[in-house]
Amino acid sequence: MLFYWMKRAFFKLFFLILHRIIDMKRKIVFILNPHSGTDNKVKMPKLIEEYINHEAFDYEIVFTEYAGHAADIAKDCASRGIDIVVAVGGDGTINEVARSIVHTNTSLGIIPCGSGNGLARHLCIPLDPRKAISIINKACIESLDYGVINDLPFFCTCGMGFDAFISYKFAGAGKRGPMTYIENVLKEGLKYKPETYEVEIEDEKEPMRYNAFLIACANASQYGNNAYIAPKATMTDGLMDVIIMEPFTAFDAPQISIDIINKTLDKNSKIKTLKAKRIHIHRSQPGAIHFDGDPIMTGTDIDVHIEERGIKIIINPDDIEDHSLPNPILNAFSEFFNNINNVREDIEKQGKRIQTINKVLLRKLTRL
Repeated sequence: MLFYWMKRAFFKLFFLILHRIIDMKRKIVFILNPHSGTDNKVKMPKLIEEYINHEAFDYEIVFTEYAGHAADIAKDCASRGIDIVVAVGGDGTINEVARSIVHTNTSLGIIPCGSGNGLARHLCIPLDPRKAISIINKACIESLDYGVINDLPFFCTCGMGFDAFISYKFAGAGKRGPMTYIENVLKEGLKYKPETYEVEIEDEKEPMRYNAFLIACANASQYGNNAYIAPKATMTDGLMDVIIMEPFTAFDAPQISIDIINKTLDKNSKIKTLKAKRIHIHRSQPGAIHFDGDPIMTGTDIDVHIEERGIKIIINPDDIEDHSLPNPILNAFSEFFNNINNVREDIEKQGKRIQTINKVLLRKLTRL
């Protein structure tokens, strides 16, 4: 009889300990969009099963079935107290998931499977799914900033002008991929007309007026594909980098292209960079804006602000953000083009000055 009660007590204790061990596992949900990004997602369930730490995580994989489904799943996960929600997809899927868990205790994980992967690249999340899963296994969580444009959250960049216009054209192109994007840039770039913007920065007395090709507000450093629109931007300072690109000619385009790739755009003479927590922008007519590359038509008034430390994200513990240095060879090309452009601008200024002097002389001569 004593043995019976001892055995019963042992099993009761065993199952109690087992239950506590199971409860100690973090609950993690992988949200996978099967219709976007790269072919890696076909193999993803098997990779997750193989590489996830089963001792640390109790995991589930959920496939999206319609537009906006990722946001619905993530919101439900946050309400159920799921520890981590992993967005498996491109920047659009990541935005859907991330905006649904801001200001909650649920953390965002990323397995990048898109064409641009802007946020993943900025946070040094490997593009190899196996390595990305290994980052998730480490579960190093940091509270980071995110932005809001007209009540729409963004995590990398938002903007208006040419990049929003191209995003809008790209979205309606019917086919995706970098070649379609480049085709739209080349097709529309030369005929796009810059707009006039009034930019009002919080705590500044007077709004500033700019004739600009585009205005981008950056929480992170790049659009994606290592195109660094704001090379100094960070998700930990409570500020956005506001990039104002002035109108430029075909002669300026090579240097701007090199500077975007080389993380030296802030040194370009056609670029003005401001830092702000909150800005208001007024333009003369309605048009497109984009948030993390997704375009939407909106009115003449645009409000953008930063929500400081508003989202928990699993980061790479070895390097929280991309701090890679510019390429010295590309630097040399950039300086070469910059010198040529400076000389050309000086010649143009001298030419305009000579034209002005000639007009004055002609007026005086006609009076004689």
